[in-house]
Amino acid sequence: MKDFGTYTPRSRFERWTDARLPVIRFAHDTAVSYPVPRNLNYFWTFGGILTLMLASQIATGIFLAMHYVPNTALAFESVERIMRDVNYGWLIRYLHANGASMFFMAVYIHIFRGLYYGSYKAPREIIWVLGITNLLIMMAAAFLGYVLPWGQMSFWGATVITNLFSAIPIVGDSIVSYLWGGYSVGNPTLNRFFSLHYLLPFMLVGTVTLHIWALHHVGQNNPTGVEITDFKTDTVPFTPYATVKDIFAIVSFMVFFSYWTFLMPNYLGHADNYIPANPAVTPAHIVPEWYFLPFYAILRAIPNKLGGVIALGAAILLVAFLPWLDTSKVRSMRYRPIGRSLLWIFAAAFIGLGYLGSMPAEGGYVIAARILTALYFGYFVALPVAGLLERPLALPLSISESVFAGRSIKDCTSLPLDGSVEEMIKPKVSQTAG
Repeated sequence: MKDFGTYTPRSRFERWTDARLPVIRFAHDTAVSYPVPRNLNYFWTFGGILTLMLASQIATGIFLAMHYVPNTALAFESVERIMRDVNYGWLIRYLHANGASMFFMAVYIHIFRGLYYGSYKAPREIIWVLGITNLLIMMAAAFLGYVLPWGQMSFWGATVITNLFSAIPIVGDSIVSYLWGGYSVGNPTLNRFFSLHYLLPFMLVGTVTLHIWALHHVGQNNPTGVEITDFKTDTVPFTPYATVKDIFAIVSFMVFFSYWTFLMPNYLGHADNYIPANPAVTPAHIVPEWYFLPFYAILRAIPNKLGGVIALGAAILLVAFLPWLDTSKVRSMRYRPIGRSLLWIFAAAFIGLGYLGSMPAEGGYVIAARILTALYFGYFVALPVAGLLERPLALPLSISESVFAGRSIKDCTSLPLDGSVEEMIKPKVSQTAG
């Protein structure tokens, strides 16, 4: 990517630092002068929101780890002590628990934006694969964290999910034994889950860093899917244009986050998880957290255990292969009528599976889950065919044309006009005058 200008150290300290460790130059090139497409909308603010939520989860998690006891006889009581006896422990725990939900809500919106605008297409394949890797690490960390309070749903959720690995031929039983650390879910399991839950967010920092690095190397996609042709007319500096938009979106999201944390802190949790774990009493209905429900419904929709595990893994991994499955030359679904319809069906199936995952695995719920599972996987079959058959709408010639089409030169005061842009706008002005 091309920069808007060269960073020039001003003070003696900046010059001394820049010659030895150019961190100020790096920050300037990354967050100030970095060129971004001028037509980005608020869906592009969720990257900043996710970065903030990751930092929040790590910070609150570190404080919780100072007081949590990873022992089956003491874990539940230690969580209660955090809530009642630790200064602001209730706030830290509610921020962490609800923060996980906000994290997944933001990441699902972020992924849907990538699907709708074709952000997975070349040359951004590695960015996309790293993003799905981030999702997998998030899911692993969230599952491990859900076990730590050691309530009824924590214990039985761990039992059900870890037992799924036994369906893997040859090595399945060995994996389950390693996860358990014994013959059933118990104290060794809790210790291992606590250690991994603490470690994975720091691994996530590494993969997120690679994700951002790859993004800054090839540049951001935009709602039209058209690549930057002229940095002078198609882009604006990250600061202040994108920065102001990111700050507004982050503040709005934090208001939403605060609503759940302060007014409905337990709404997204399961009532059974406020009961200490009891291996002798099985809950009437074992369900994971809401952000796992679509995949849980897919798992239960397949009557065969191994088939269900394969479908569960494929439901996530197939998303990572979209850069090679999508055969269309057009990125944005704005200009792909058939692809856009398929994507909305896919999104509706995902939301429907989320609802069915919270329902008992019986009767019509199972039938509906199988239908929606077929629609979910059908997207990955239909999309390559649609890319070959559909006739896309006409694309704008450039990003600036998509922004300023139909507007006069006076309206484009923020745009540094050159001859090419004037020629693009003049026909629009003359038509309007006529």
